[in-house]
This record gives sequence, structure tokens and C-alpha cells, in this order.
Amino acid sequence: MRNRFKGKDYLAFKDMDREELEFITDLSLDFKKKFASREPHEYCKGQVWAGLFEKNSTRTRNALERAAADLGIKLVYLRPDEMQMTRGEPLKDTCRILDRYFDGLFIRTFGHEIVEECASWMQNPVINGLTSLEHPTQGIADMMTIKEKFGKYEGLKMCYSGNLYNVAYTTMIFCATLGIDLSIACPANLKPEAEIVAEVEKRAAVSGAKIVFTQDFDEALKDADIVYGMSQYSMGQSDEEVAYLKEAFKPYQITMEAMRKAKPTAIFMHCLPAHRGEEVTDEVMECAQSVIFDEGENRMHSIKAIIAAVAN
Repeated sequence: MRNRFKGKDYLAFKDMDREELEFITDLSLDFKKKFASREPHEYCKGQVWAGLFEKNSTRTRNALERAAADLGIKLVYLRPDEMQMTRGEPLKDTCRILDRYFDGLFIRTFGHEIVEECASWMQNPVINGLTSLEHPTQGIADMMTIKEKFGKYEGLKMCYSGNLYNVAYTTMIFCATLGIDLSIACPANLKPEAEIVAEVEKRAAVSGAKIVFTQDFDEALKDADIVYGMSQYSMGQSDEEVAYLKEAFKPYQITMEAMRKAKPTAIFMHCLPAHRGEEVTDEVMECAQSVIFDEGENRMHSIKAIIAAVAN
């Protein structure tokens, strides 16, 4: 496949087809090989990018810093509290100025409409480092991890336990696209975004993937090749919402007993950070089936591949 991303924005899986998702995943795996062999890959040498972070970050920020360095990019880290954005300057004014200064913008923020607005006002590429709707750099890292561990996508089953938020939506889309059956174990009154459900149903009709929501954790775990844990709540939610979600998700905690209800060969995945003792036990995090640090490393390679693909 030729690179369809050059000079374009990278905002959401819902905007990409299977060929595009697999192209970035395979490119990420190639960059991982280059990284392991210490093969130089300064394909963007001389470029200067901005990283705008409205949310705290460990993996995303550090993965971005290293990815940019390996590509030969000078990265400028931007904090909103040091910019005029927090004093009322319109986002469209900020974006048009950043577009004059930088070769691209990587942004980690709240509402998905923010990255879409940035993209609408900028000529240079905008990459979504996380919004409330999707986490596409994590999604590529997860696809990498699955391909590394199983060598395929079709015929697999994933059990997901955690809040219905950005990672859940990205996971739903790539499973539906790739033909991975997905059982989402969650309380009955949690409802996913209608926009995402519609997209997932359309893709699953093509791939044959079964995407189901269930309150039966045992059924979700049955025959699962992948058990995916996710925080029960998200940054920005109120204390009341967090307290409610912690209580509601107690029956869905991923323990070693839960892992034994999946296939013996099942792997445990988590996008991190994990709240040990809440959505997952410490024992599961440290067990031989856990691939969380491989998955975490893959964030660096996925971000590198995305930047290299979209860079002018």
C-alpha cells in the first residue's frame, strides 16, 4: 500500500479503513526492528514539531519525545497554562500561529472537537494523542502487540473490562475492522457513544466480528485470547462519578481467577496507568501472561510511525 497519510491529519480510527490501520501497524513494527538493531532512522531530520498537552502524561509524552528524537525532529513541549489559550485567546488564533512556527502538532486534550478544530485551522499535520472519543496511538500499539503475540487478528476473541471511554471506543473499532470478536463486560446502565456503535456495527458486518456488551463477566472471559483491562473511570470525571464507577465495576475486576476463565494461552493487556487493586490485581499485572510493558513500549513505535507517515 502506498502511504495515504503524507501531509494529512491523524485523528481517529473511525476515519480510517482496514488497509490504513494495518499500514501504520506494519510500519510501527518495522520501526521497532530498526530501534532494536540501532539502525538510524532520522527520516524527518530538520523538522520542528509542537507537543501540546492539556492532560498529564507518562507514556504519551515520553514516547513522543523519544520518537521525535529518533526521527531527527526537534520537539517543543507546550503547556496550556503558559500560553494565552488559558486567558481566552480563540483556538483558531492559536492554531494558525502554531501552523506558521511548526511542521506539525501532536495534541493530547479533552473533547474530540478540539483536535478537529485544530486540524481545520492548520495546514500542517495534526496528530491526536488522546481525546475523550479516541486514543489512536494506543490503538496502533495494541494492534502491534496482538500481531506480535498471535501473528494474526481473525479468529481471536478479546474480553474488555473497563470504562466506556476513548480506549474502549478505539478498541471496539479496530476489533470490528479486523475480525476480532469482542465481549465488553460492564454494568448494564453504561451506554457507549451512539456514533461509535454505528461505526462498529457497520465494520463488523463486513469483517464478521461479534461485538457484544454483557453483564456476564464469566461469559465474556470464556475462550478469550486477550483479556484487556482498563481504568474504571477517567480523568476529568467528578468525585461522585468516580465513586459510582468504582462500585459498579467491582464484579468485573481482573484477577488470576478471572484469567483462568479465559484460554490458558490468553494474554493480559492494559493501556496503563493501571490502578492496581481496582480494575486489576497486582498479581495479574506481574504474571507471565501480562504483556503490558511490551504494549507500553509499542506506544513509542506507533507514535514514530504515525509521525513519519504524516510528515511533509
